[in-house]
Amino acid sequence: PKEFVLLQNFPNPFNPTTVISYQLPEPSNVKLFVYDVIGREVAKLVDEMQGSGYKTVTLDASNLSSGIYFYGIEATNVSDPSKSFTQVRKLILMK
Repeated sequence: PKEFVLLQNFPNPFNPTTVISYQLPEPSNVKLFVYDVIGREVAKLVDEMQGSGYKTVTLDASNLSSGIYFYGIEATNVSDPSKSFTQVRKLILMK
């Protein structure tokens, strides 16, 4: 990949699992979290250093209530911390 990208989850709406994909152009410290509508963290999907490439994570939301949630990524380039990426997207859980 040539740039940081956080893709829309698929499927969306979903029940109870969905796939979240993202791209890292260079090795980065990555945090990927899921939040409810009032900003509480409900899932930590990734919190580690990862190599560059195309990545996917499956969210199993069987323990969550139906509703709107947000997932966000924070990625910081290992060799150049000034190159950081943050993005948030919305997902919908329908049970």
